[in-house]
Amino acid sequence: MNYGKKEIDSKIDKINSSNKKVFNKIKLNVKIFAVIIVFTLILCAVFSGVGIVRGLTDSAPDINEENIMPDGYPSIIYDANGKKVQKLMGINANREYKKITDIPECVQNAFVAIEDARFYKHSGVDLQGILRAVFSALSDEKMTQGASTITQQLLKNQVFGGGNEKSFFGKVSRKIQEQSLAIKLESTIDKKKILEYYLNTINLGQNTMGVETASKRYFGKSVSKLTVSEAAVLAGITQNPTEYNPITEQQNNEAKRKIILKNMLDQKYITEDEYEEALGDDVYSRIQDINKEKRTSSYGDINSYYVDAVIENVVSDLKQKLGYTETQAYNAIYREGLKIYTCQDQSLQKICDDVINNDKYYQKNTKSYLSYQLKVKKSDGETELYTEGDVRAFINDAHKKRISFYFKNRKKAEKYIKMFKKKNLDKHDKILSESINLIKQPQASFVLMEQSTGKVRAIVGGRGEKTANRTLNRAASSKRQPGSTFKVLSTYLPALDTSGFTLANVMDDAPYKYPGTNKRVKDWDSSGYKGLTSLRQGIVDSVNIVTVKTFQKVTPQIGFDYLLNLGFTTLVDRRETSDGQIYSDIQLPTALGGLTDGVTNVELTAAYAAIANGGTYIKPVYYTKIVDSKGNVLLQNSKSGKKVMKNTTAWLLTDAMKDVIKRGTGKKAAFKKIKMPQAGKTGTTSDNTDFWFEGYTPYYTAGIWLGYDSMFTQMSGSASKIMWRDIMEKVHKVKKLKNKNFKKPEDIITRKICKKCGKLAVYGLCDRALDGNDIKTEYFARGTQPKESCDCHVKYTFSNSTGHMAETGASASTNDKVYLNKDESTYKAQTKDTPYLIPGWLK
Repeated sequence: MNYGKKEIDSKIDKINSSNKKVFNKIKLNVKIFAVIIVFTLILCAVFSGVGIVRGLTDSAPDINEENIMPDGYPSIIYDANGKKVQKLMGINANREYKKITDIPECVQNAFVAIEDARFYKHSGVDLQGILRAVFSALSDEKMTQGASTITQQLLKNQVFGGGNEKSFFGKVSRKIQEQSLAIKLESTIDKKKILEYYLNTINLGQNTMGVETASKRYFGKSVSKLTVSEAAVLAGITQNPTEYNPITEQQNNEAKRKIILKNMLDQKYITEDEYEEALGDDVYSRIQDINKEKRTSSYGDINSYYVDAVIENVVSDLKQKLGYTETQAYNAIYREGLKIYTCQDQSLQKICDDVINNDKYYQKNTKSYLSYQLKVKKSDGETELYTEGDVRAFINDAHKKRISFYFKNRKKAEKYIKMFKKKNLDKHDKILSESINLIKQPQASFVLMEQSTGKVRAIVGGRGEKTANRTLNRAASSKRQPGSTFKVLSTYLPALDTSGFTLANVMDDAPYKYPGTNKRVKDWDSSGYKGLTSLRQGIVDSVNIVTVKTFQKVTPQIGFDYLLNLGFTTLVDRRETSDGQIYSDIQLPTALGGLTDGVTNVELTAAYAAIANGGTYIKPVYYTKIVDSKGNVLLQNSKSGKKVMKNTTAWLLTDAMKDVIKRGTGKKAAFKKIKMPQAGKTGTTSDNTDFWFEGYTPYYTAGIWLGYDSMFTQMSGSASKIMWRDIMEKVHKVKKLKNKNFKKPEDIITRKICKKCGKLAVYGLCDRALDGNDIKTEYFARGTQPKESCDCHVKYTFSNSTGHMAETGASASTNDKVYLNKDESTYKAQTKDTPYLIPGWLK
């Protein structure tokens, strides 16, 4: 019999349909048979497994209400005015706790409807739910509810660490213990309290834990204001926060939301009208709008340099004062809901940030330094990490010449990176991560302290945009050579305080070598040697030779001890390298800031603040107190300091440094727009790689550093003084501070002295010296004033007619000349004193 195509197709369809029915019938029979087998095995196992189950339940963890309470809360950083500055949160710690009375019933019901419909009926374990889940799995029906109750889910998250067991036995063991504990828990804790804990612990995506934080993230409002429609959105996330994310996976969440609303209707939590209204709600448009706002406001939500410094300080204090381990300290900061009240003044911080980041203060045509990291999984499975050093070495080798890695724009840098990758990577290599950053150069740091309290009011750890947390903080972490700013601290402070020196004492600024070496001590001033120079003038003009000679008499050990007492932690007592080389900061170059490692701006500024504070050193204070989540004060910083110098020493140093700004190396730091006493010291290192200015007023102490991260030579240090001035003027103006003087101690007295020897001046002699009037008024701490009169000036009387020395008592016309009595016979160069020395023919 011949059939046409249509008949053949019809026959095939009938056969397929018949086969499908047969297959489905077989499949159903198999499932029924499987269920029978499962239940049979369960019955058989009941008797043999009673001992195992009992053992597992007996070994279940002990629980109480504290075990299941939500843990993991963000810490909040506050500024000096109590304003929230930053939220610090670790994984699963972005949570705000809400009591059940503050969570609307529609929210409670939405979660119950989808997660545990019989929540208010079972005693911790829902047998009906388990059976329903089994039949749903066997019949390929899509489950709208899980088998675990809300109580079990709470235990899984809080007691069993999320239930991520690797083995089947581990999962079964945990499940048995979980069910046992659920029954036990519900016999002691109210249902509503269990639901409260659950709603505050669940992960709802976008790094939000609990309904309050999630509500603010997705809807921009507290959970107490959510509608039925919005409640269903949140409840839909629970099962899989990634798959049902309402922002990135809207369709999935929307489908789940409809199921939840239907469940709420069926379980009589909402009416038909409420159901229809919720279905018609355009909730996802609102979510996207809120997300745009959140993304805009939180984009680049990076810790400030100040917050980074606070974190470091808090970790250190938790370890030292409370005995925390480093892990415990970081957990406390990122998970335990601390309230950290800092000393930061936001108005002053803005001033510092604005000036430091204003390009007008820097040289034109400055460039940026390439910071680069490339992590690659090579074809052989090994992981390789490349940095800008590897790129530079490759390019320098390829070009056969040295190429600076300072760039005007990103394009040139990316060109070199492309060349490097082409040569060093093959097609089988997999790039795991790549970071390209162009860091503005020169860089800068700034520290502003309130010397009377030690409180750090502002910190700038770098110039340009901060792109990550816990990055290099040039104010608190970078160790740089302090240059001449160190002279006051290393040398003149101990000289005046305990070594018997005064500001009137003189040193001869003349050719000088470090003892036992052929290395000359060089002065930065190219105009020549100054000759006899007082310690005051040595500070004002930053004279290297005067400083080193003074430090030698003070002794490097005493100077080093004073520096340690001023809070410096980066100095080296003695360090021996593997090749036998020895380094130490107990040596003469320390006088000039020639250190093994260098110092940080924070510690340098704190040392100057001790002078400004009348000789009392206070360790930099970043926070006033830390309060835990229960309101207990963990740590409190009160004003406490130690006397590191006499108040007379501090005042004398201040007076000398006032002259630095009035007529010395720091003239460009002098205020122009406000009247306020100021003292300070400049600092420049060899080859102009670091520029500093450390100074203070009666209110604030501040330090600025400018330099290249790679020790690149600069051309001018004027910018550091000008920027310091502009910041400090604005700081005093915005705080409306009154003009007041540095407080002078009662034991400060004055004497007329000879500038050339530091002894009491002799009128008719010192005031008639060939180089002009050498008498001046100098300040002294009572008891240190000179007792002897000038012996460095000698007067000779000459006959006007003969030009020779006149006889004693001569009646002829004469004139007097006052020479300087000083021996320069061993010098190979002249000083500014040379023209005024006693002529050889007179000796």
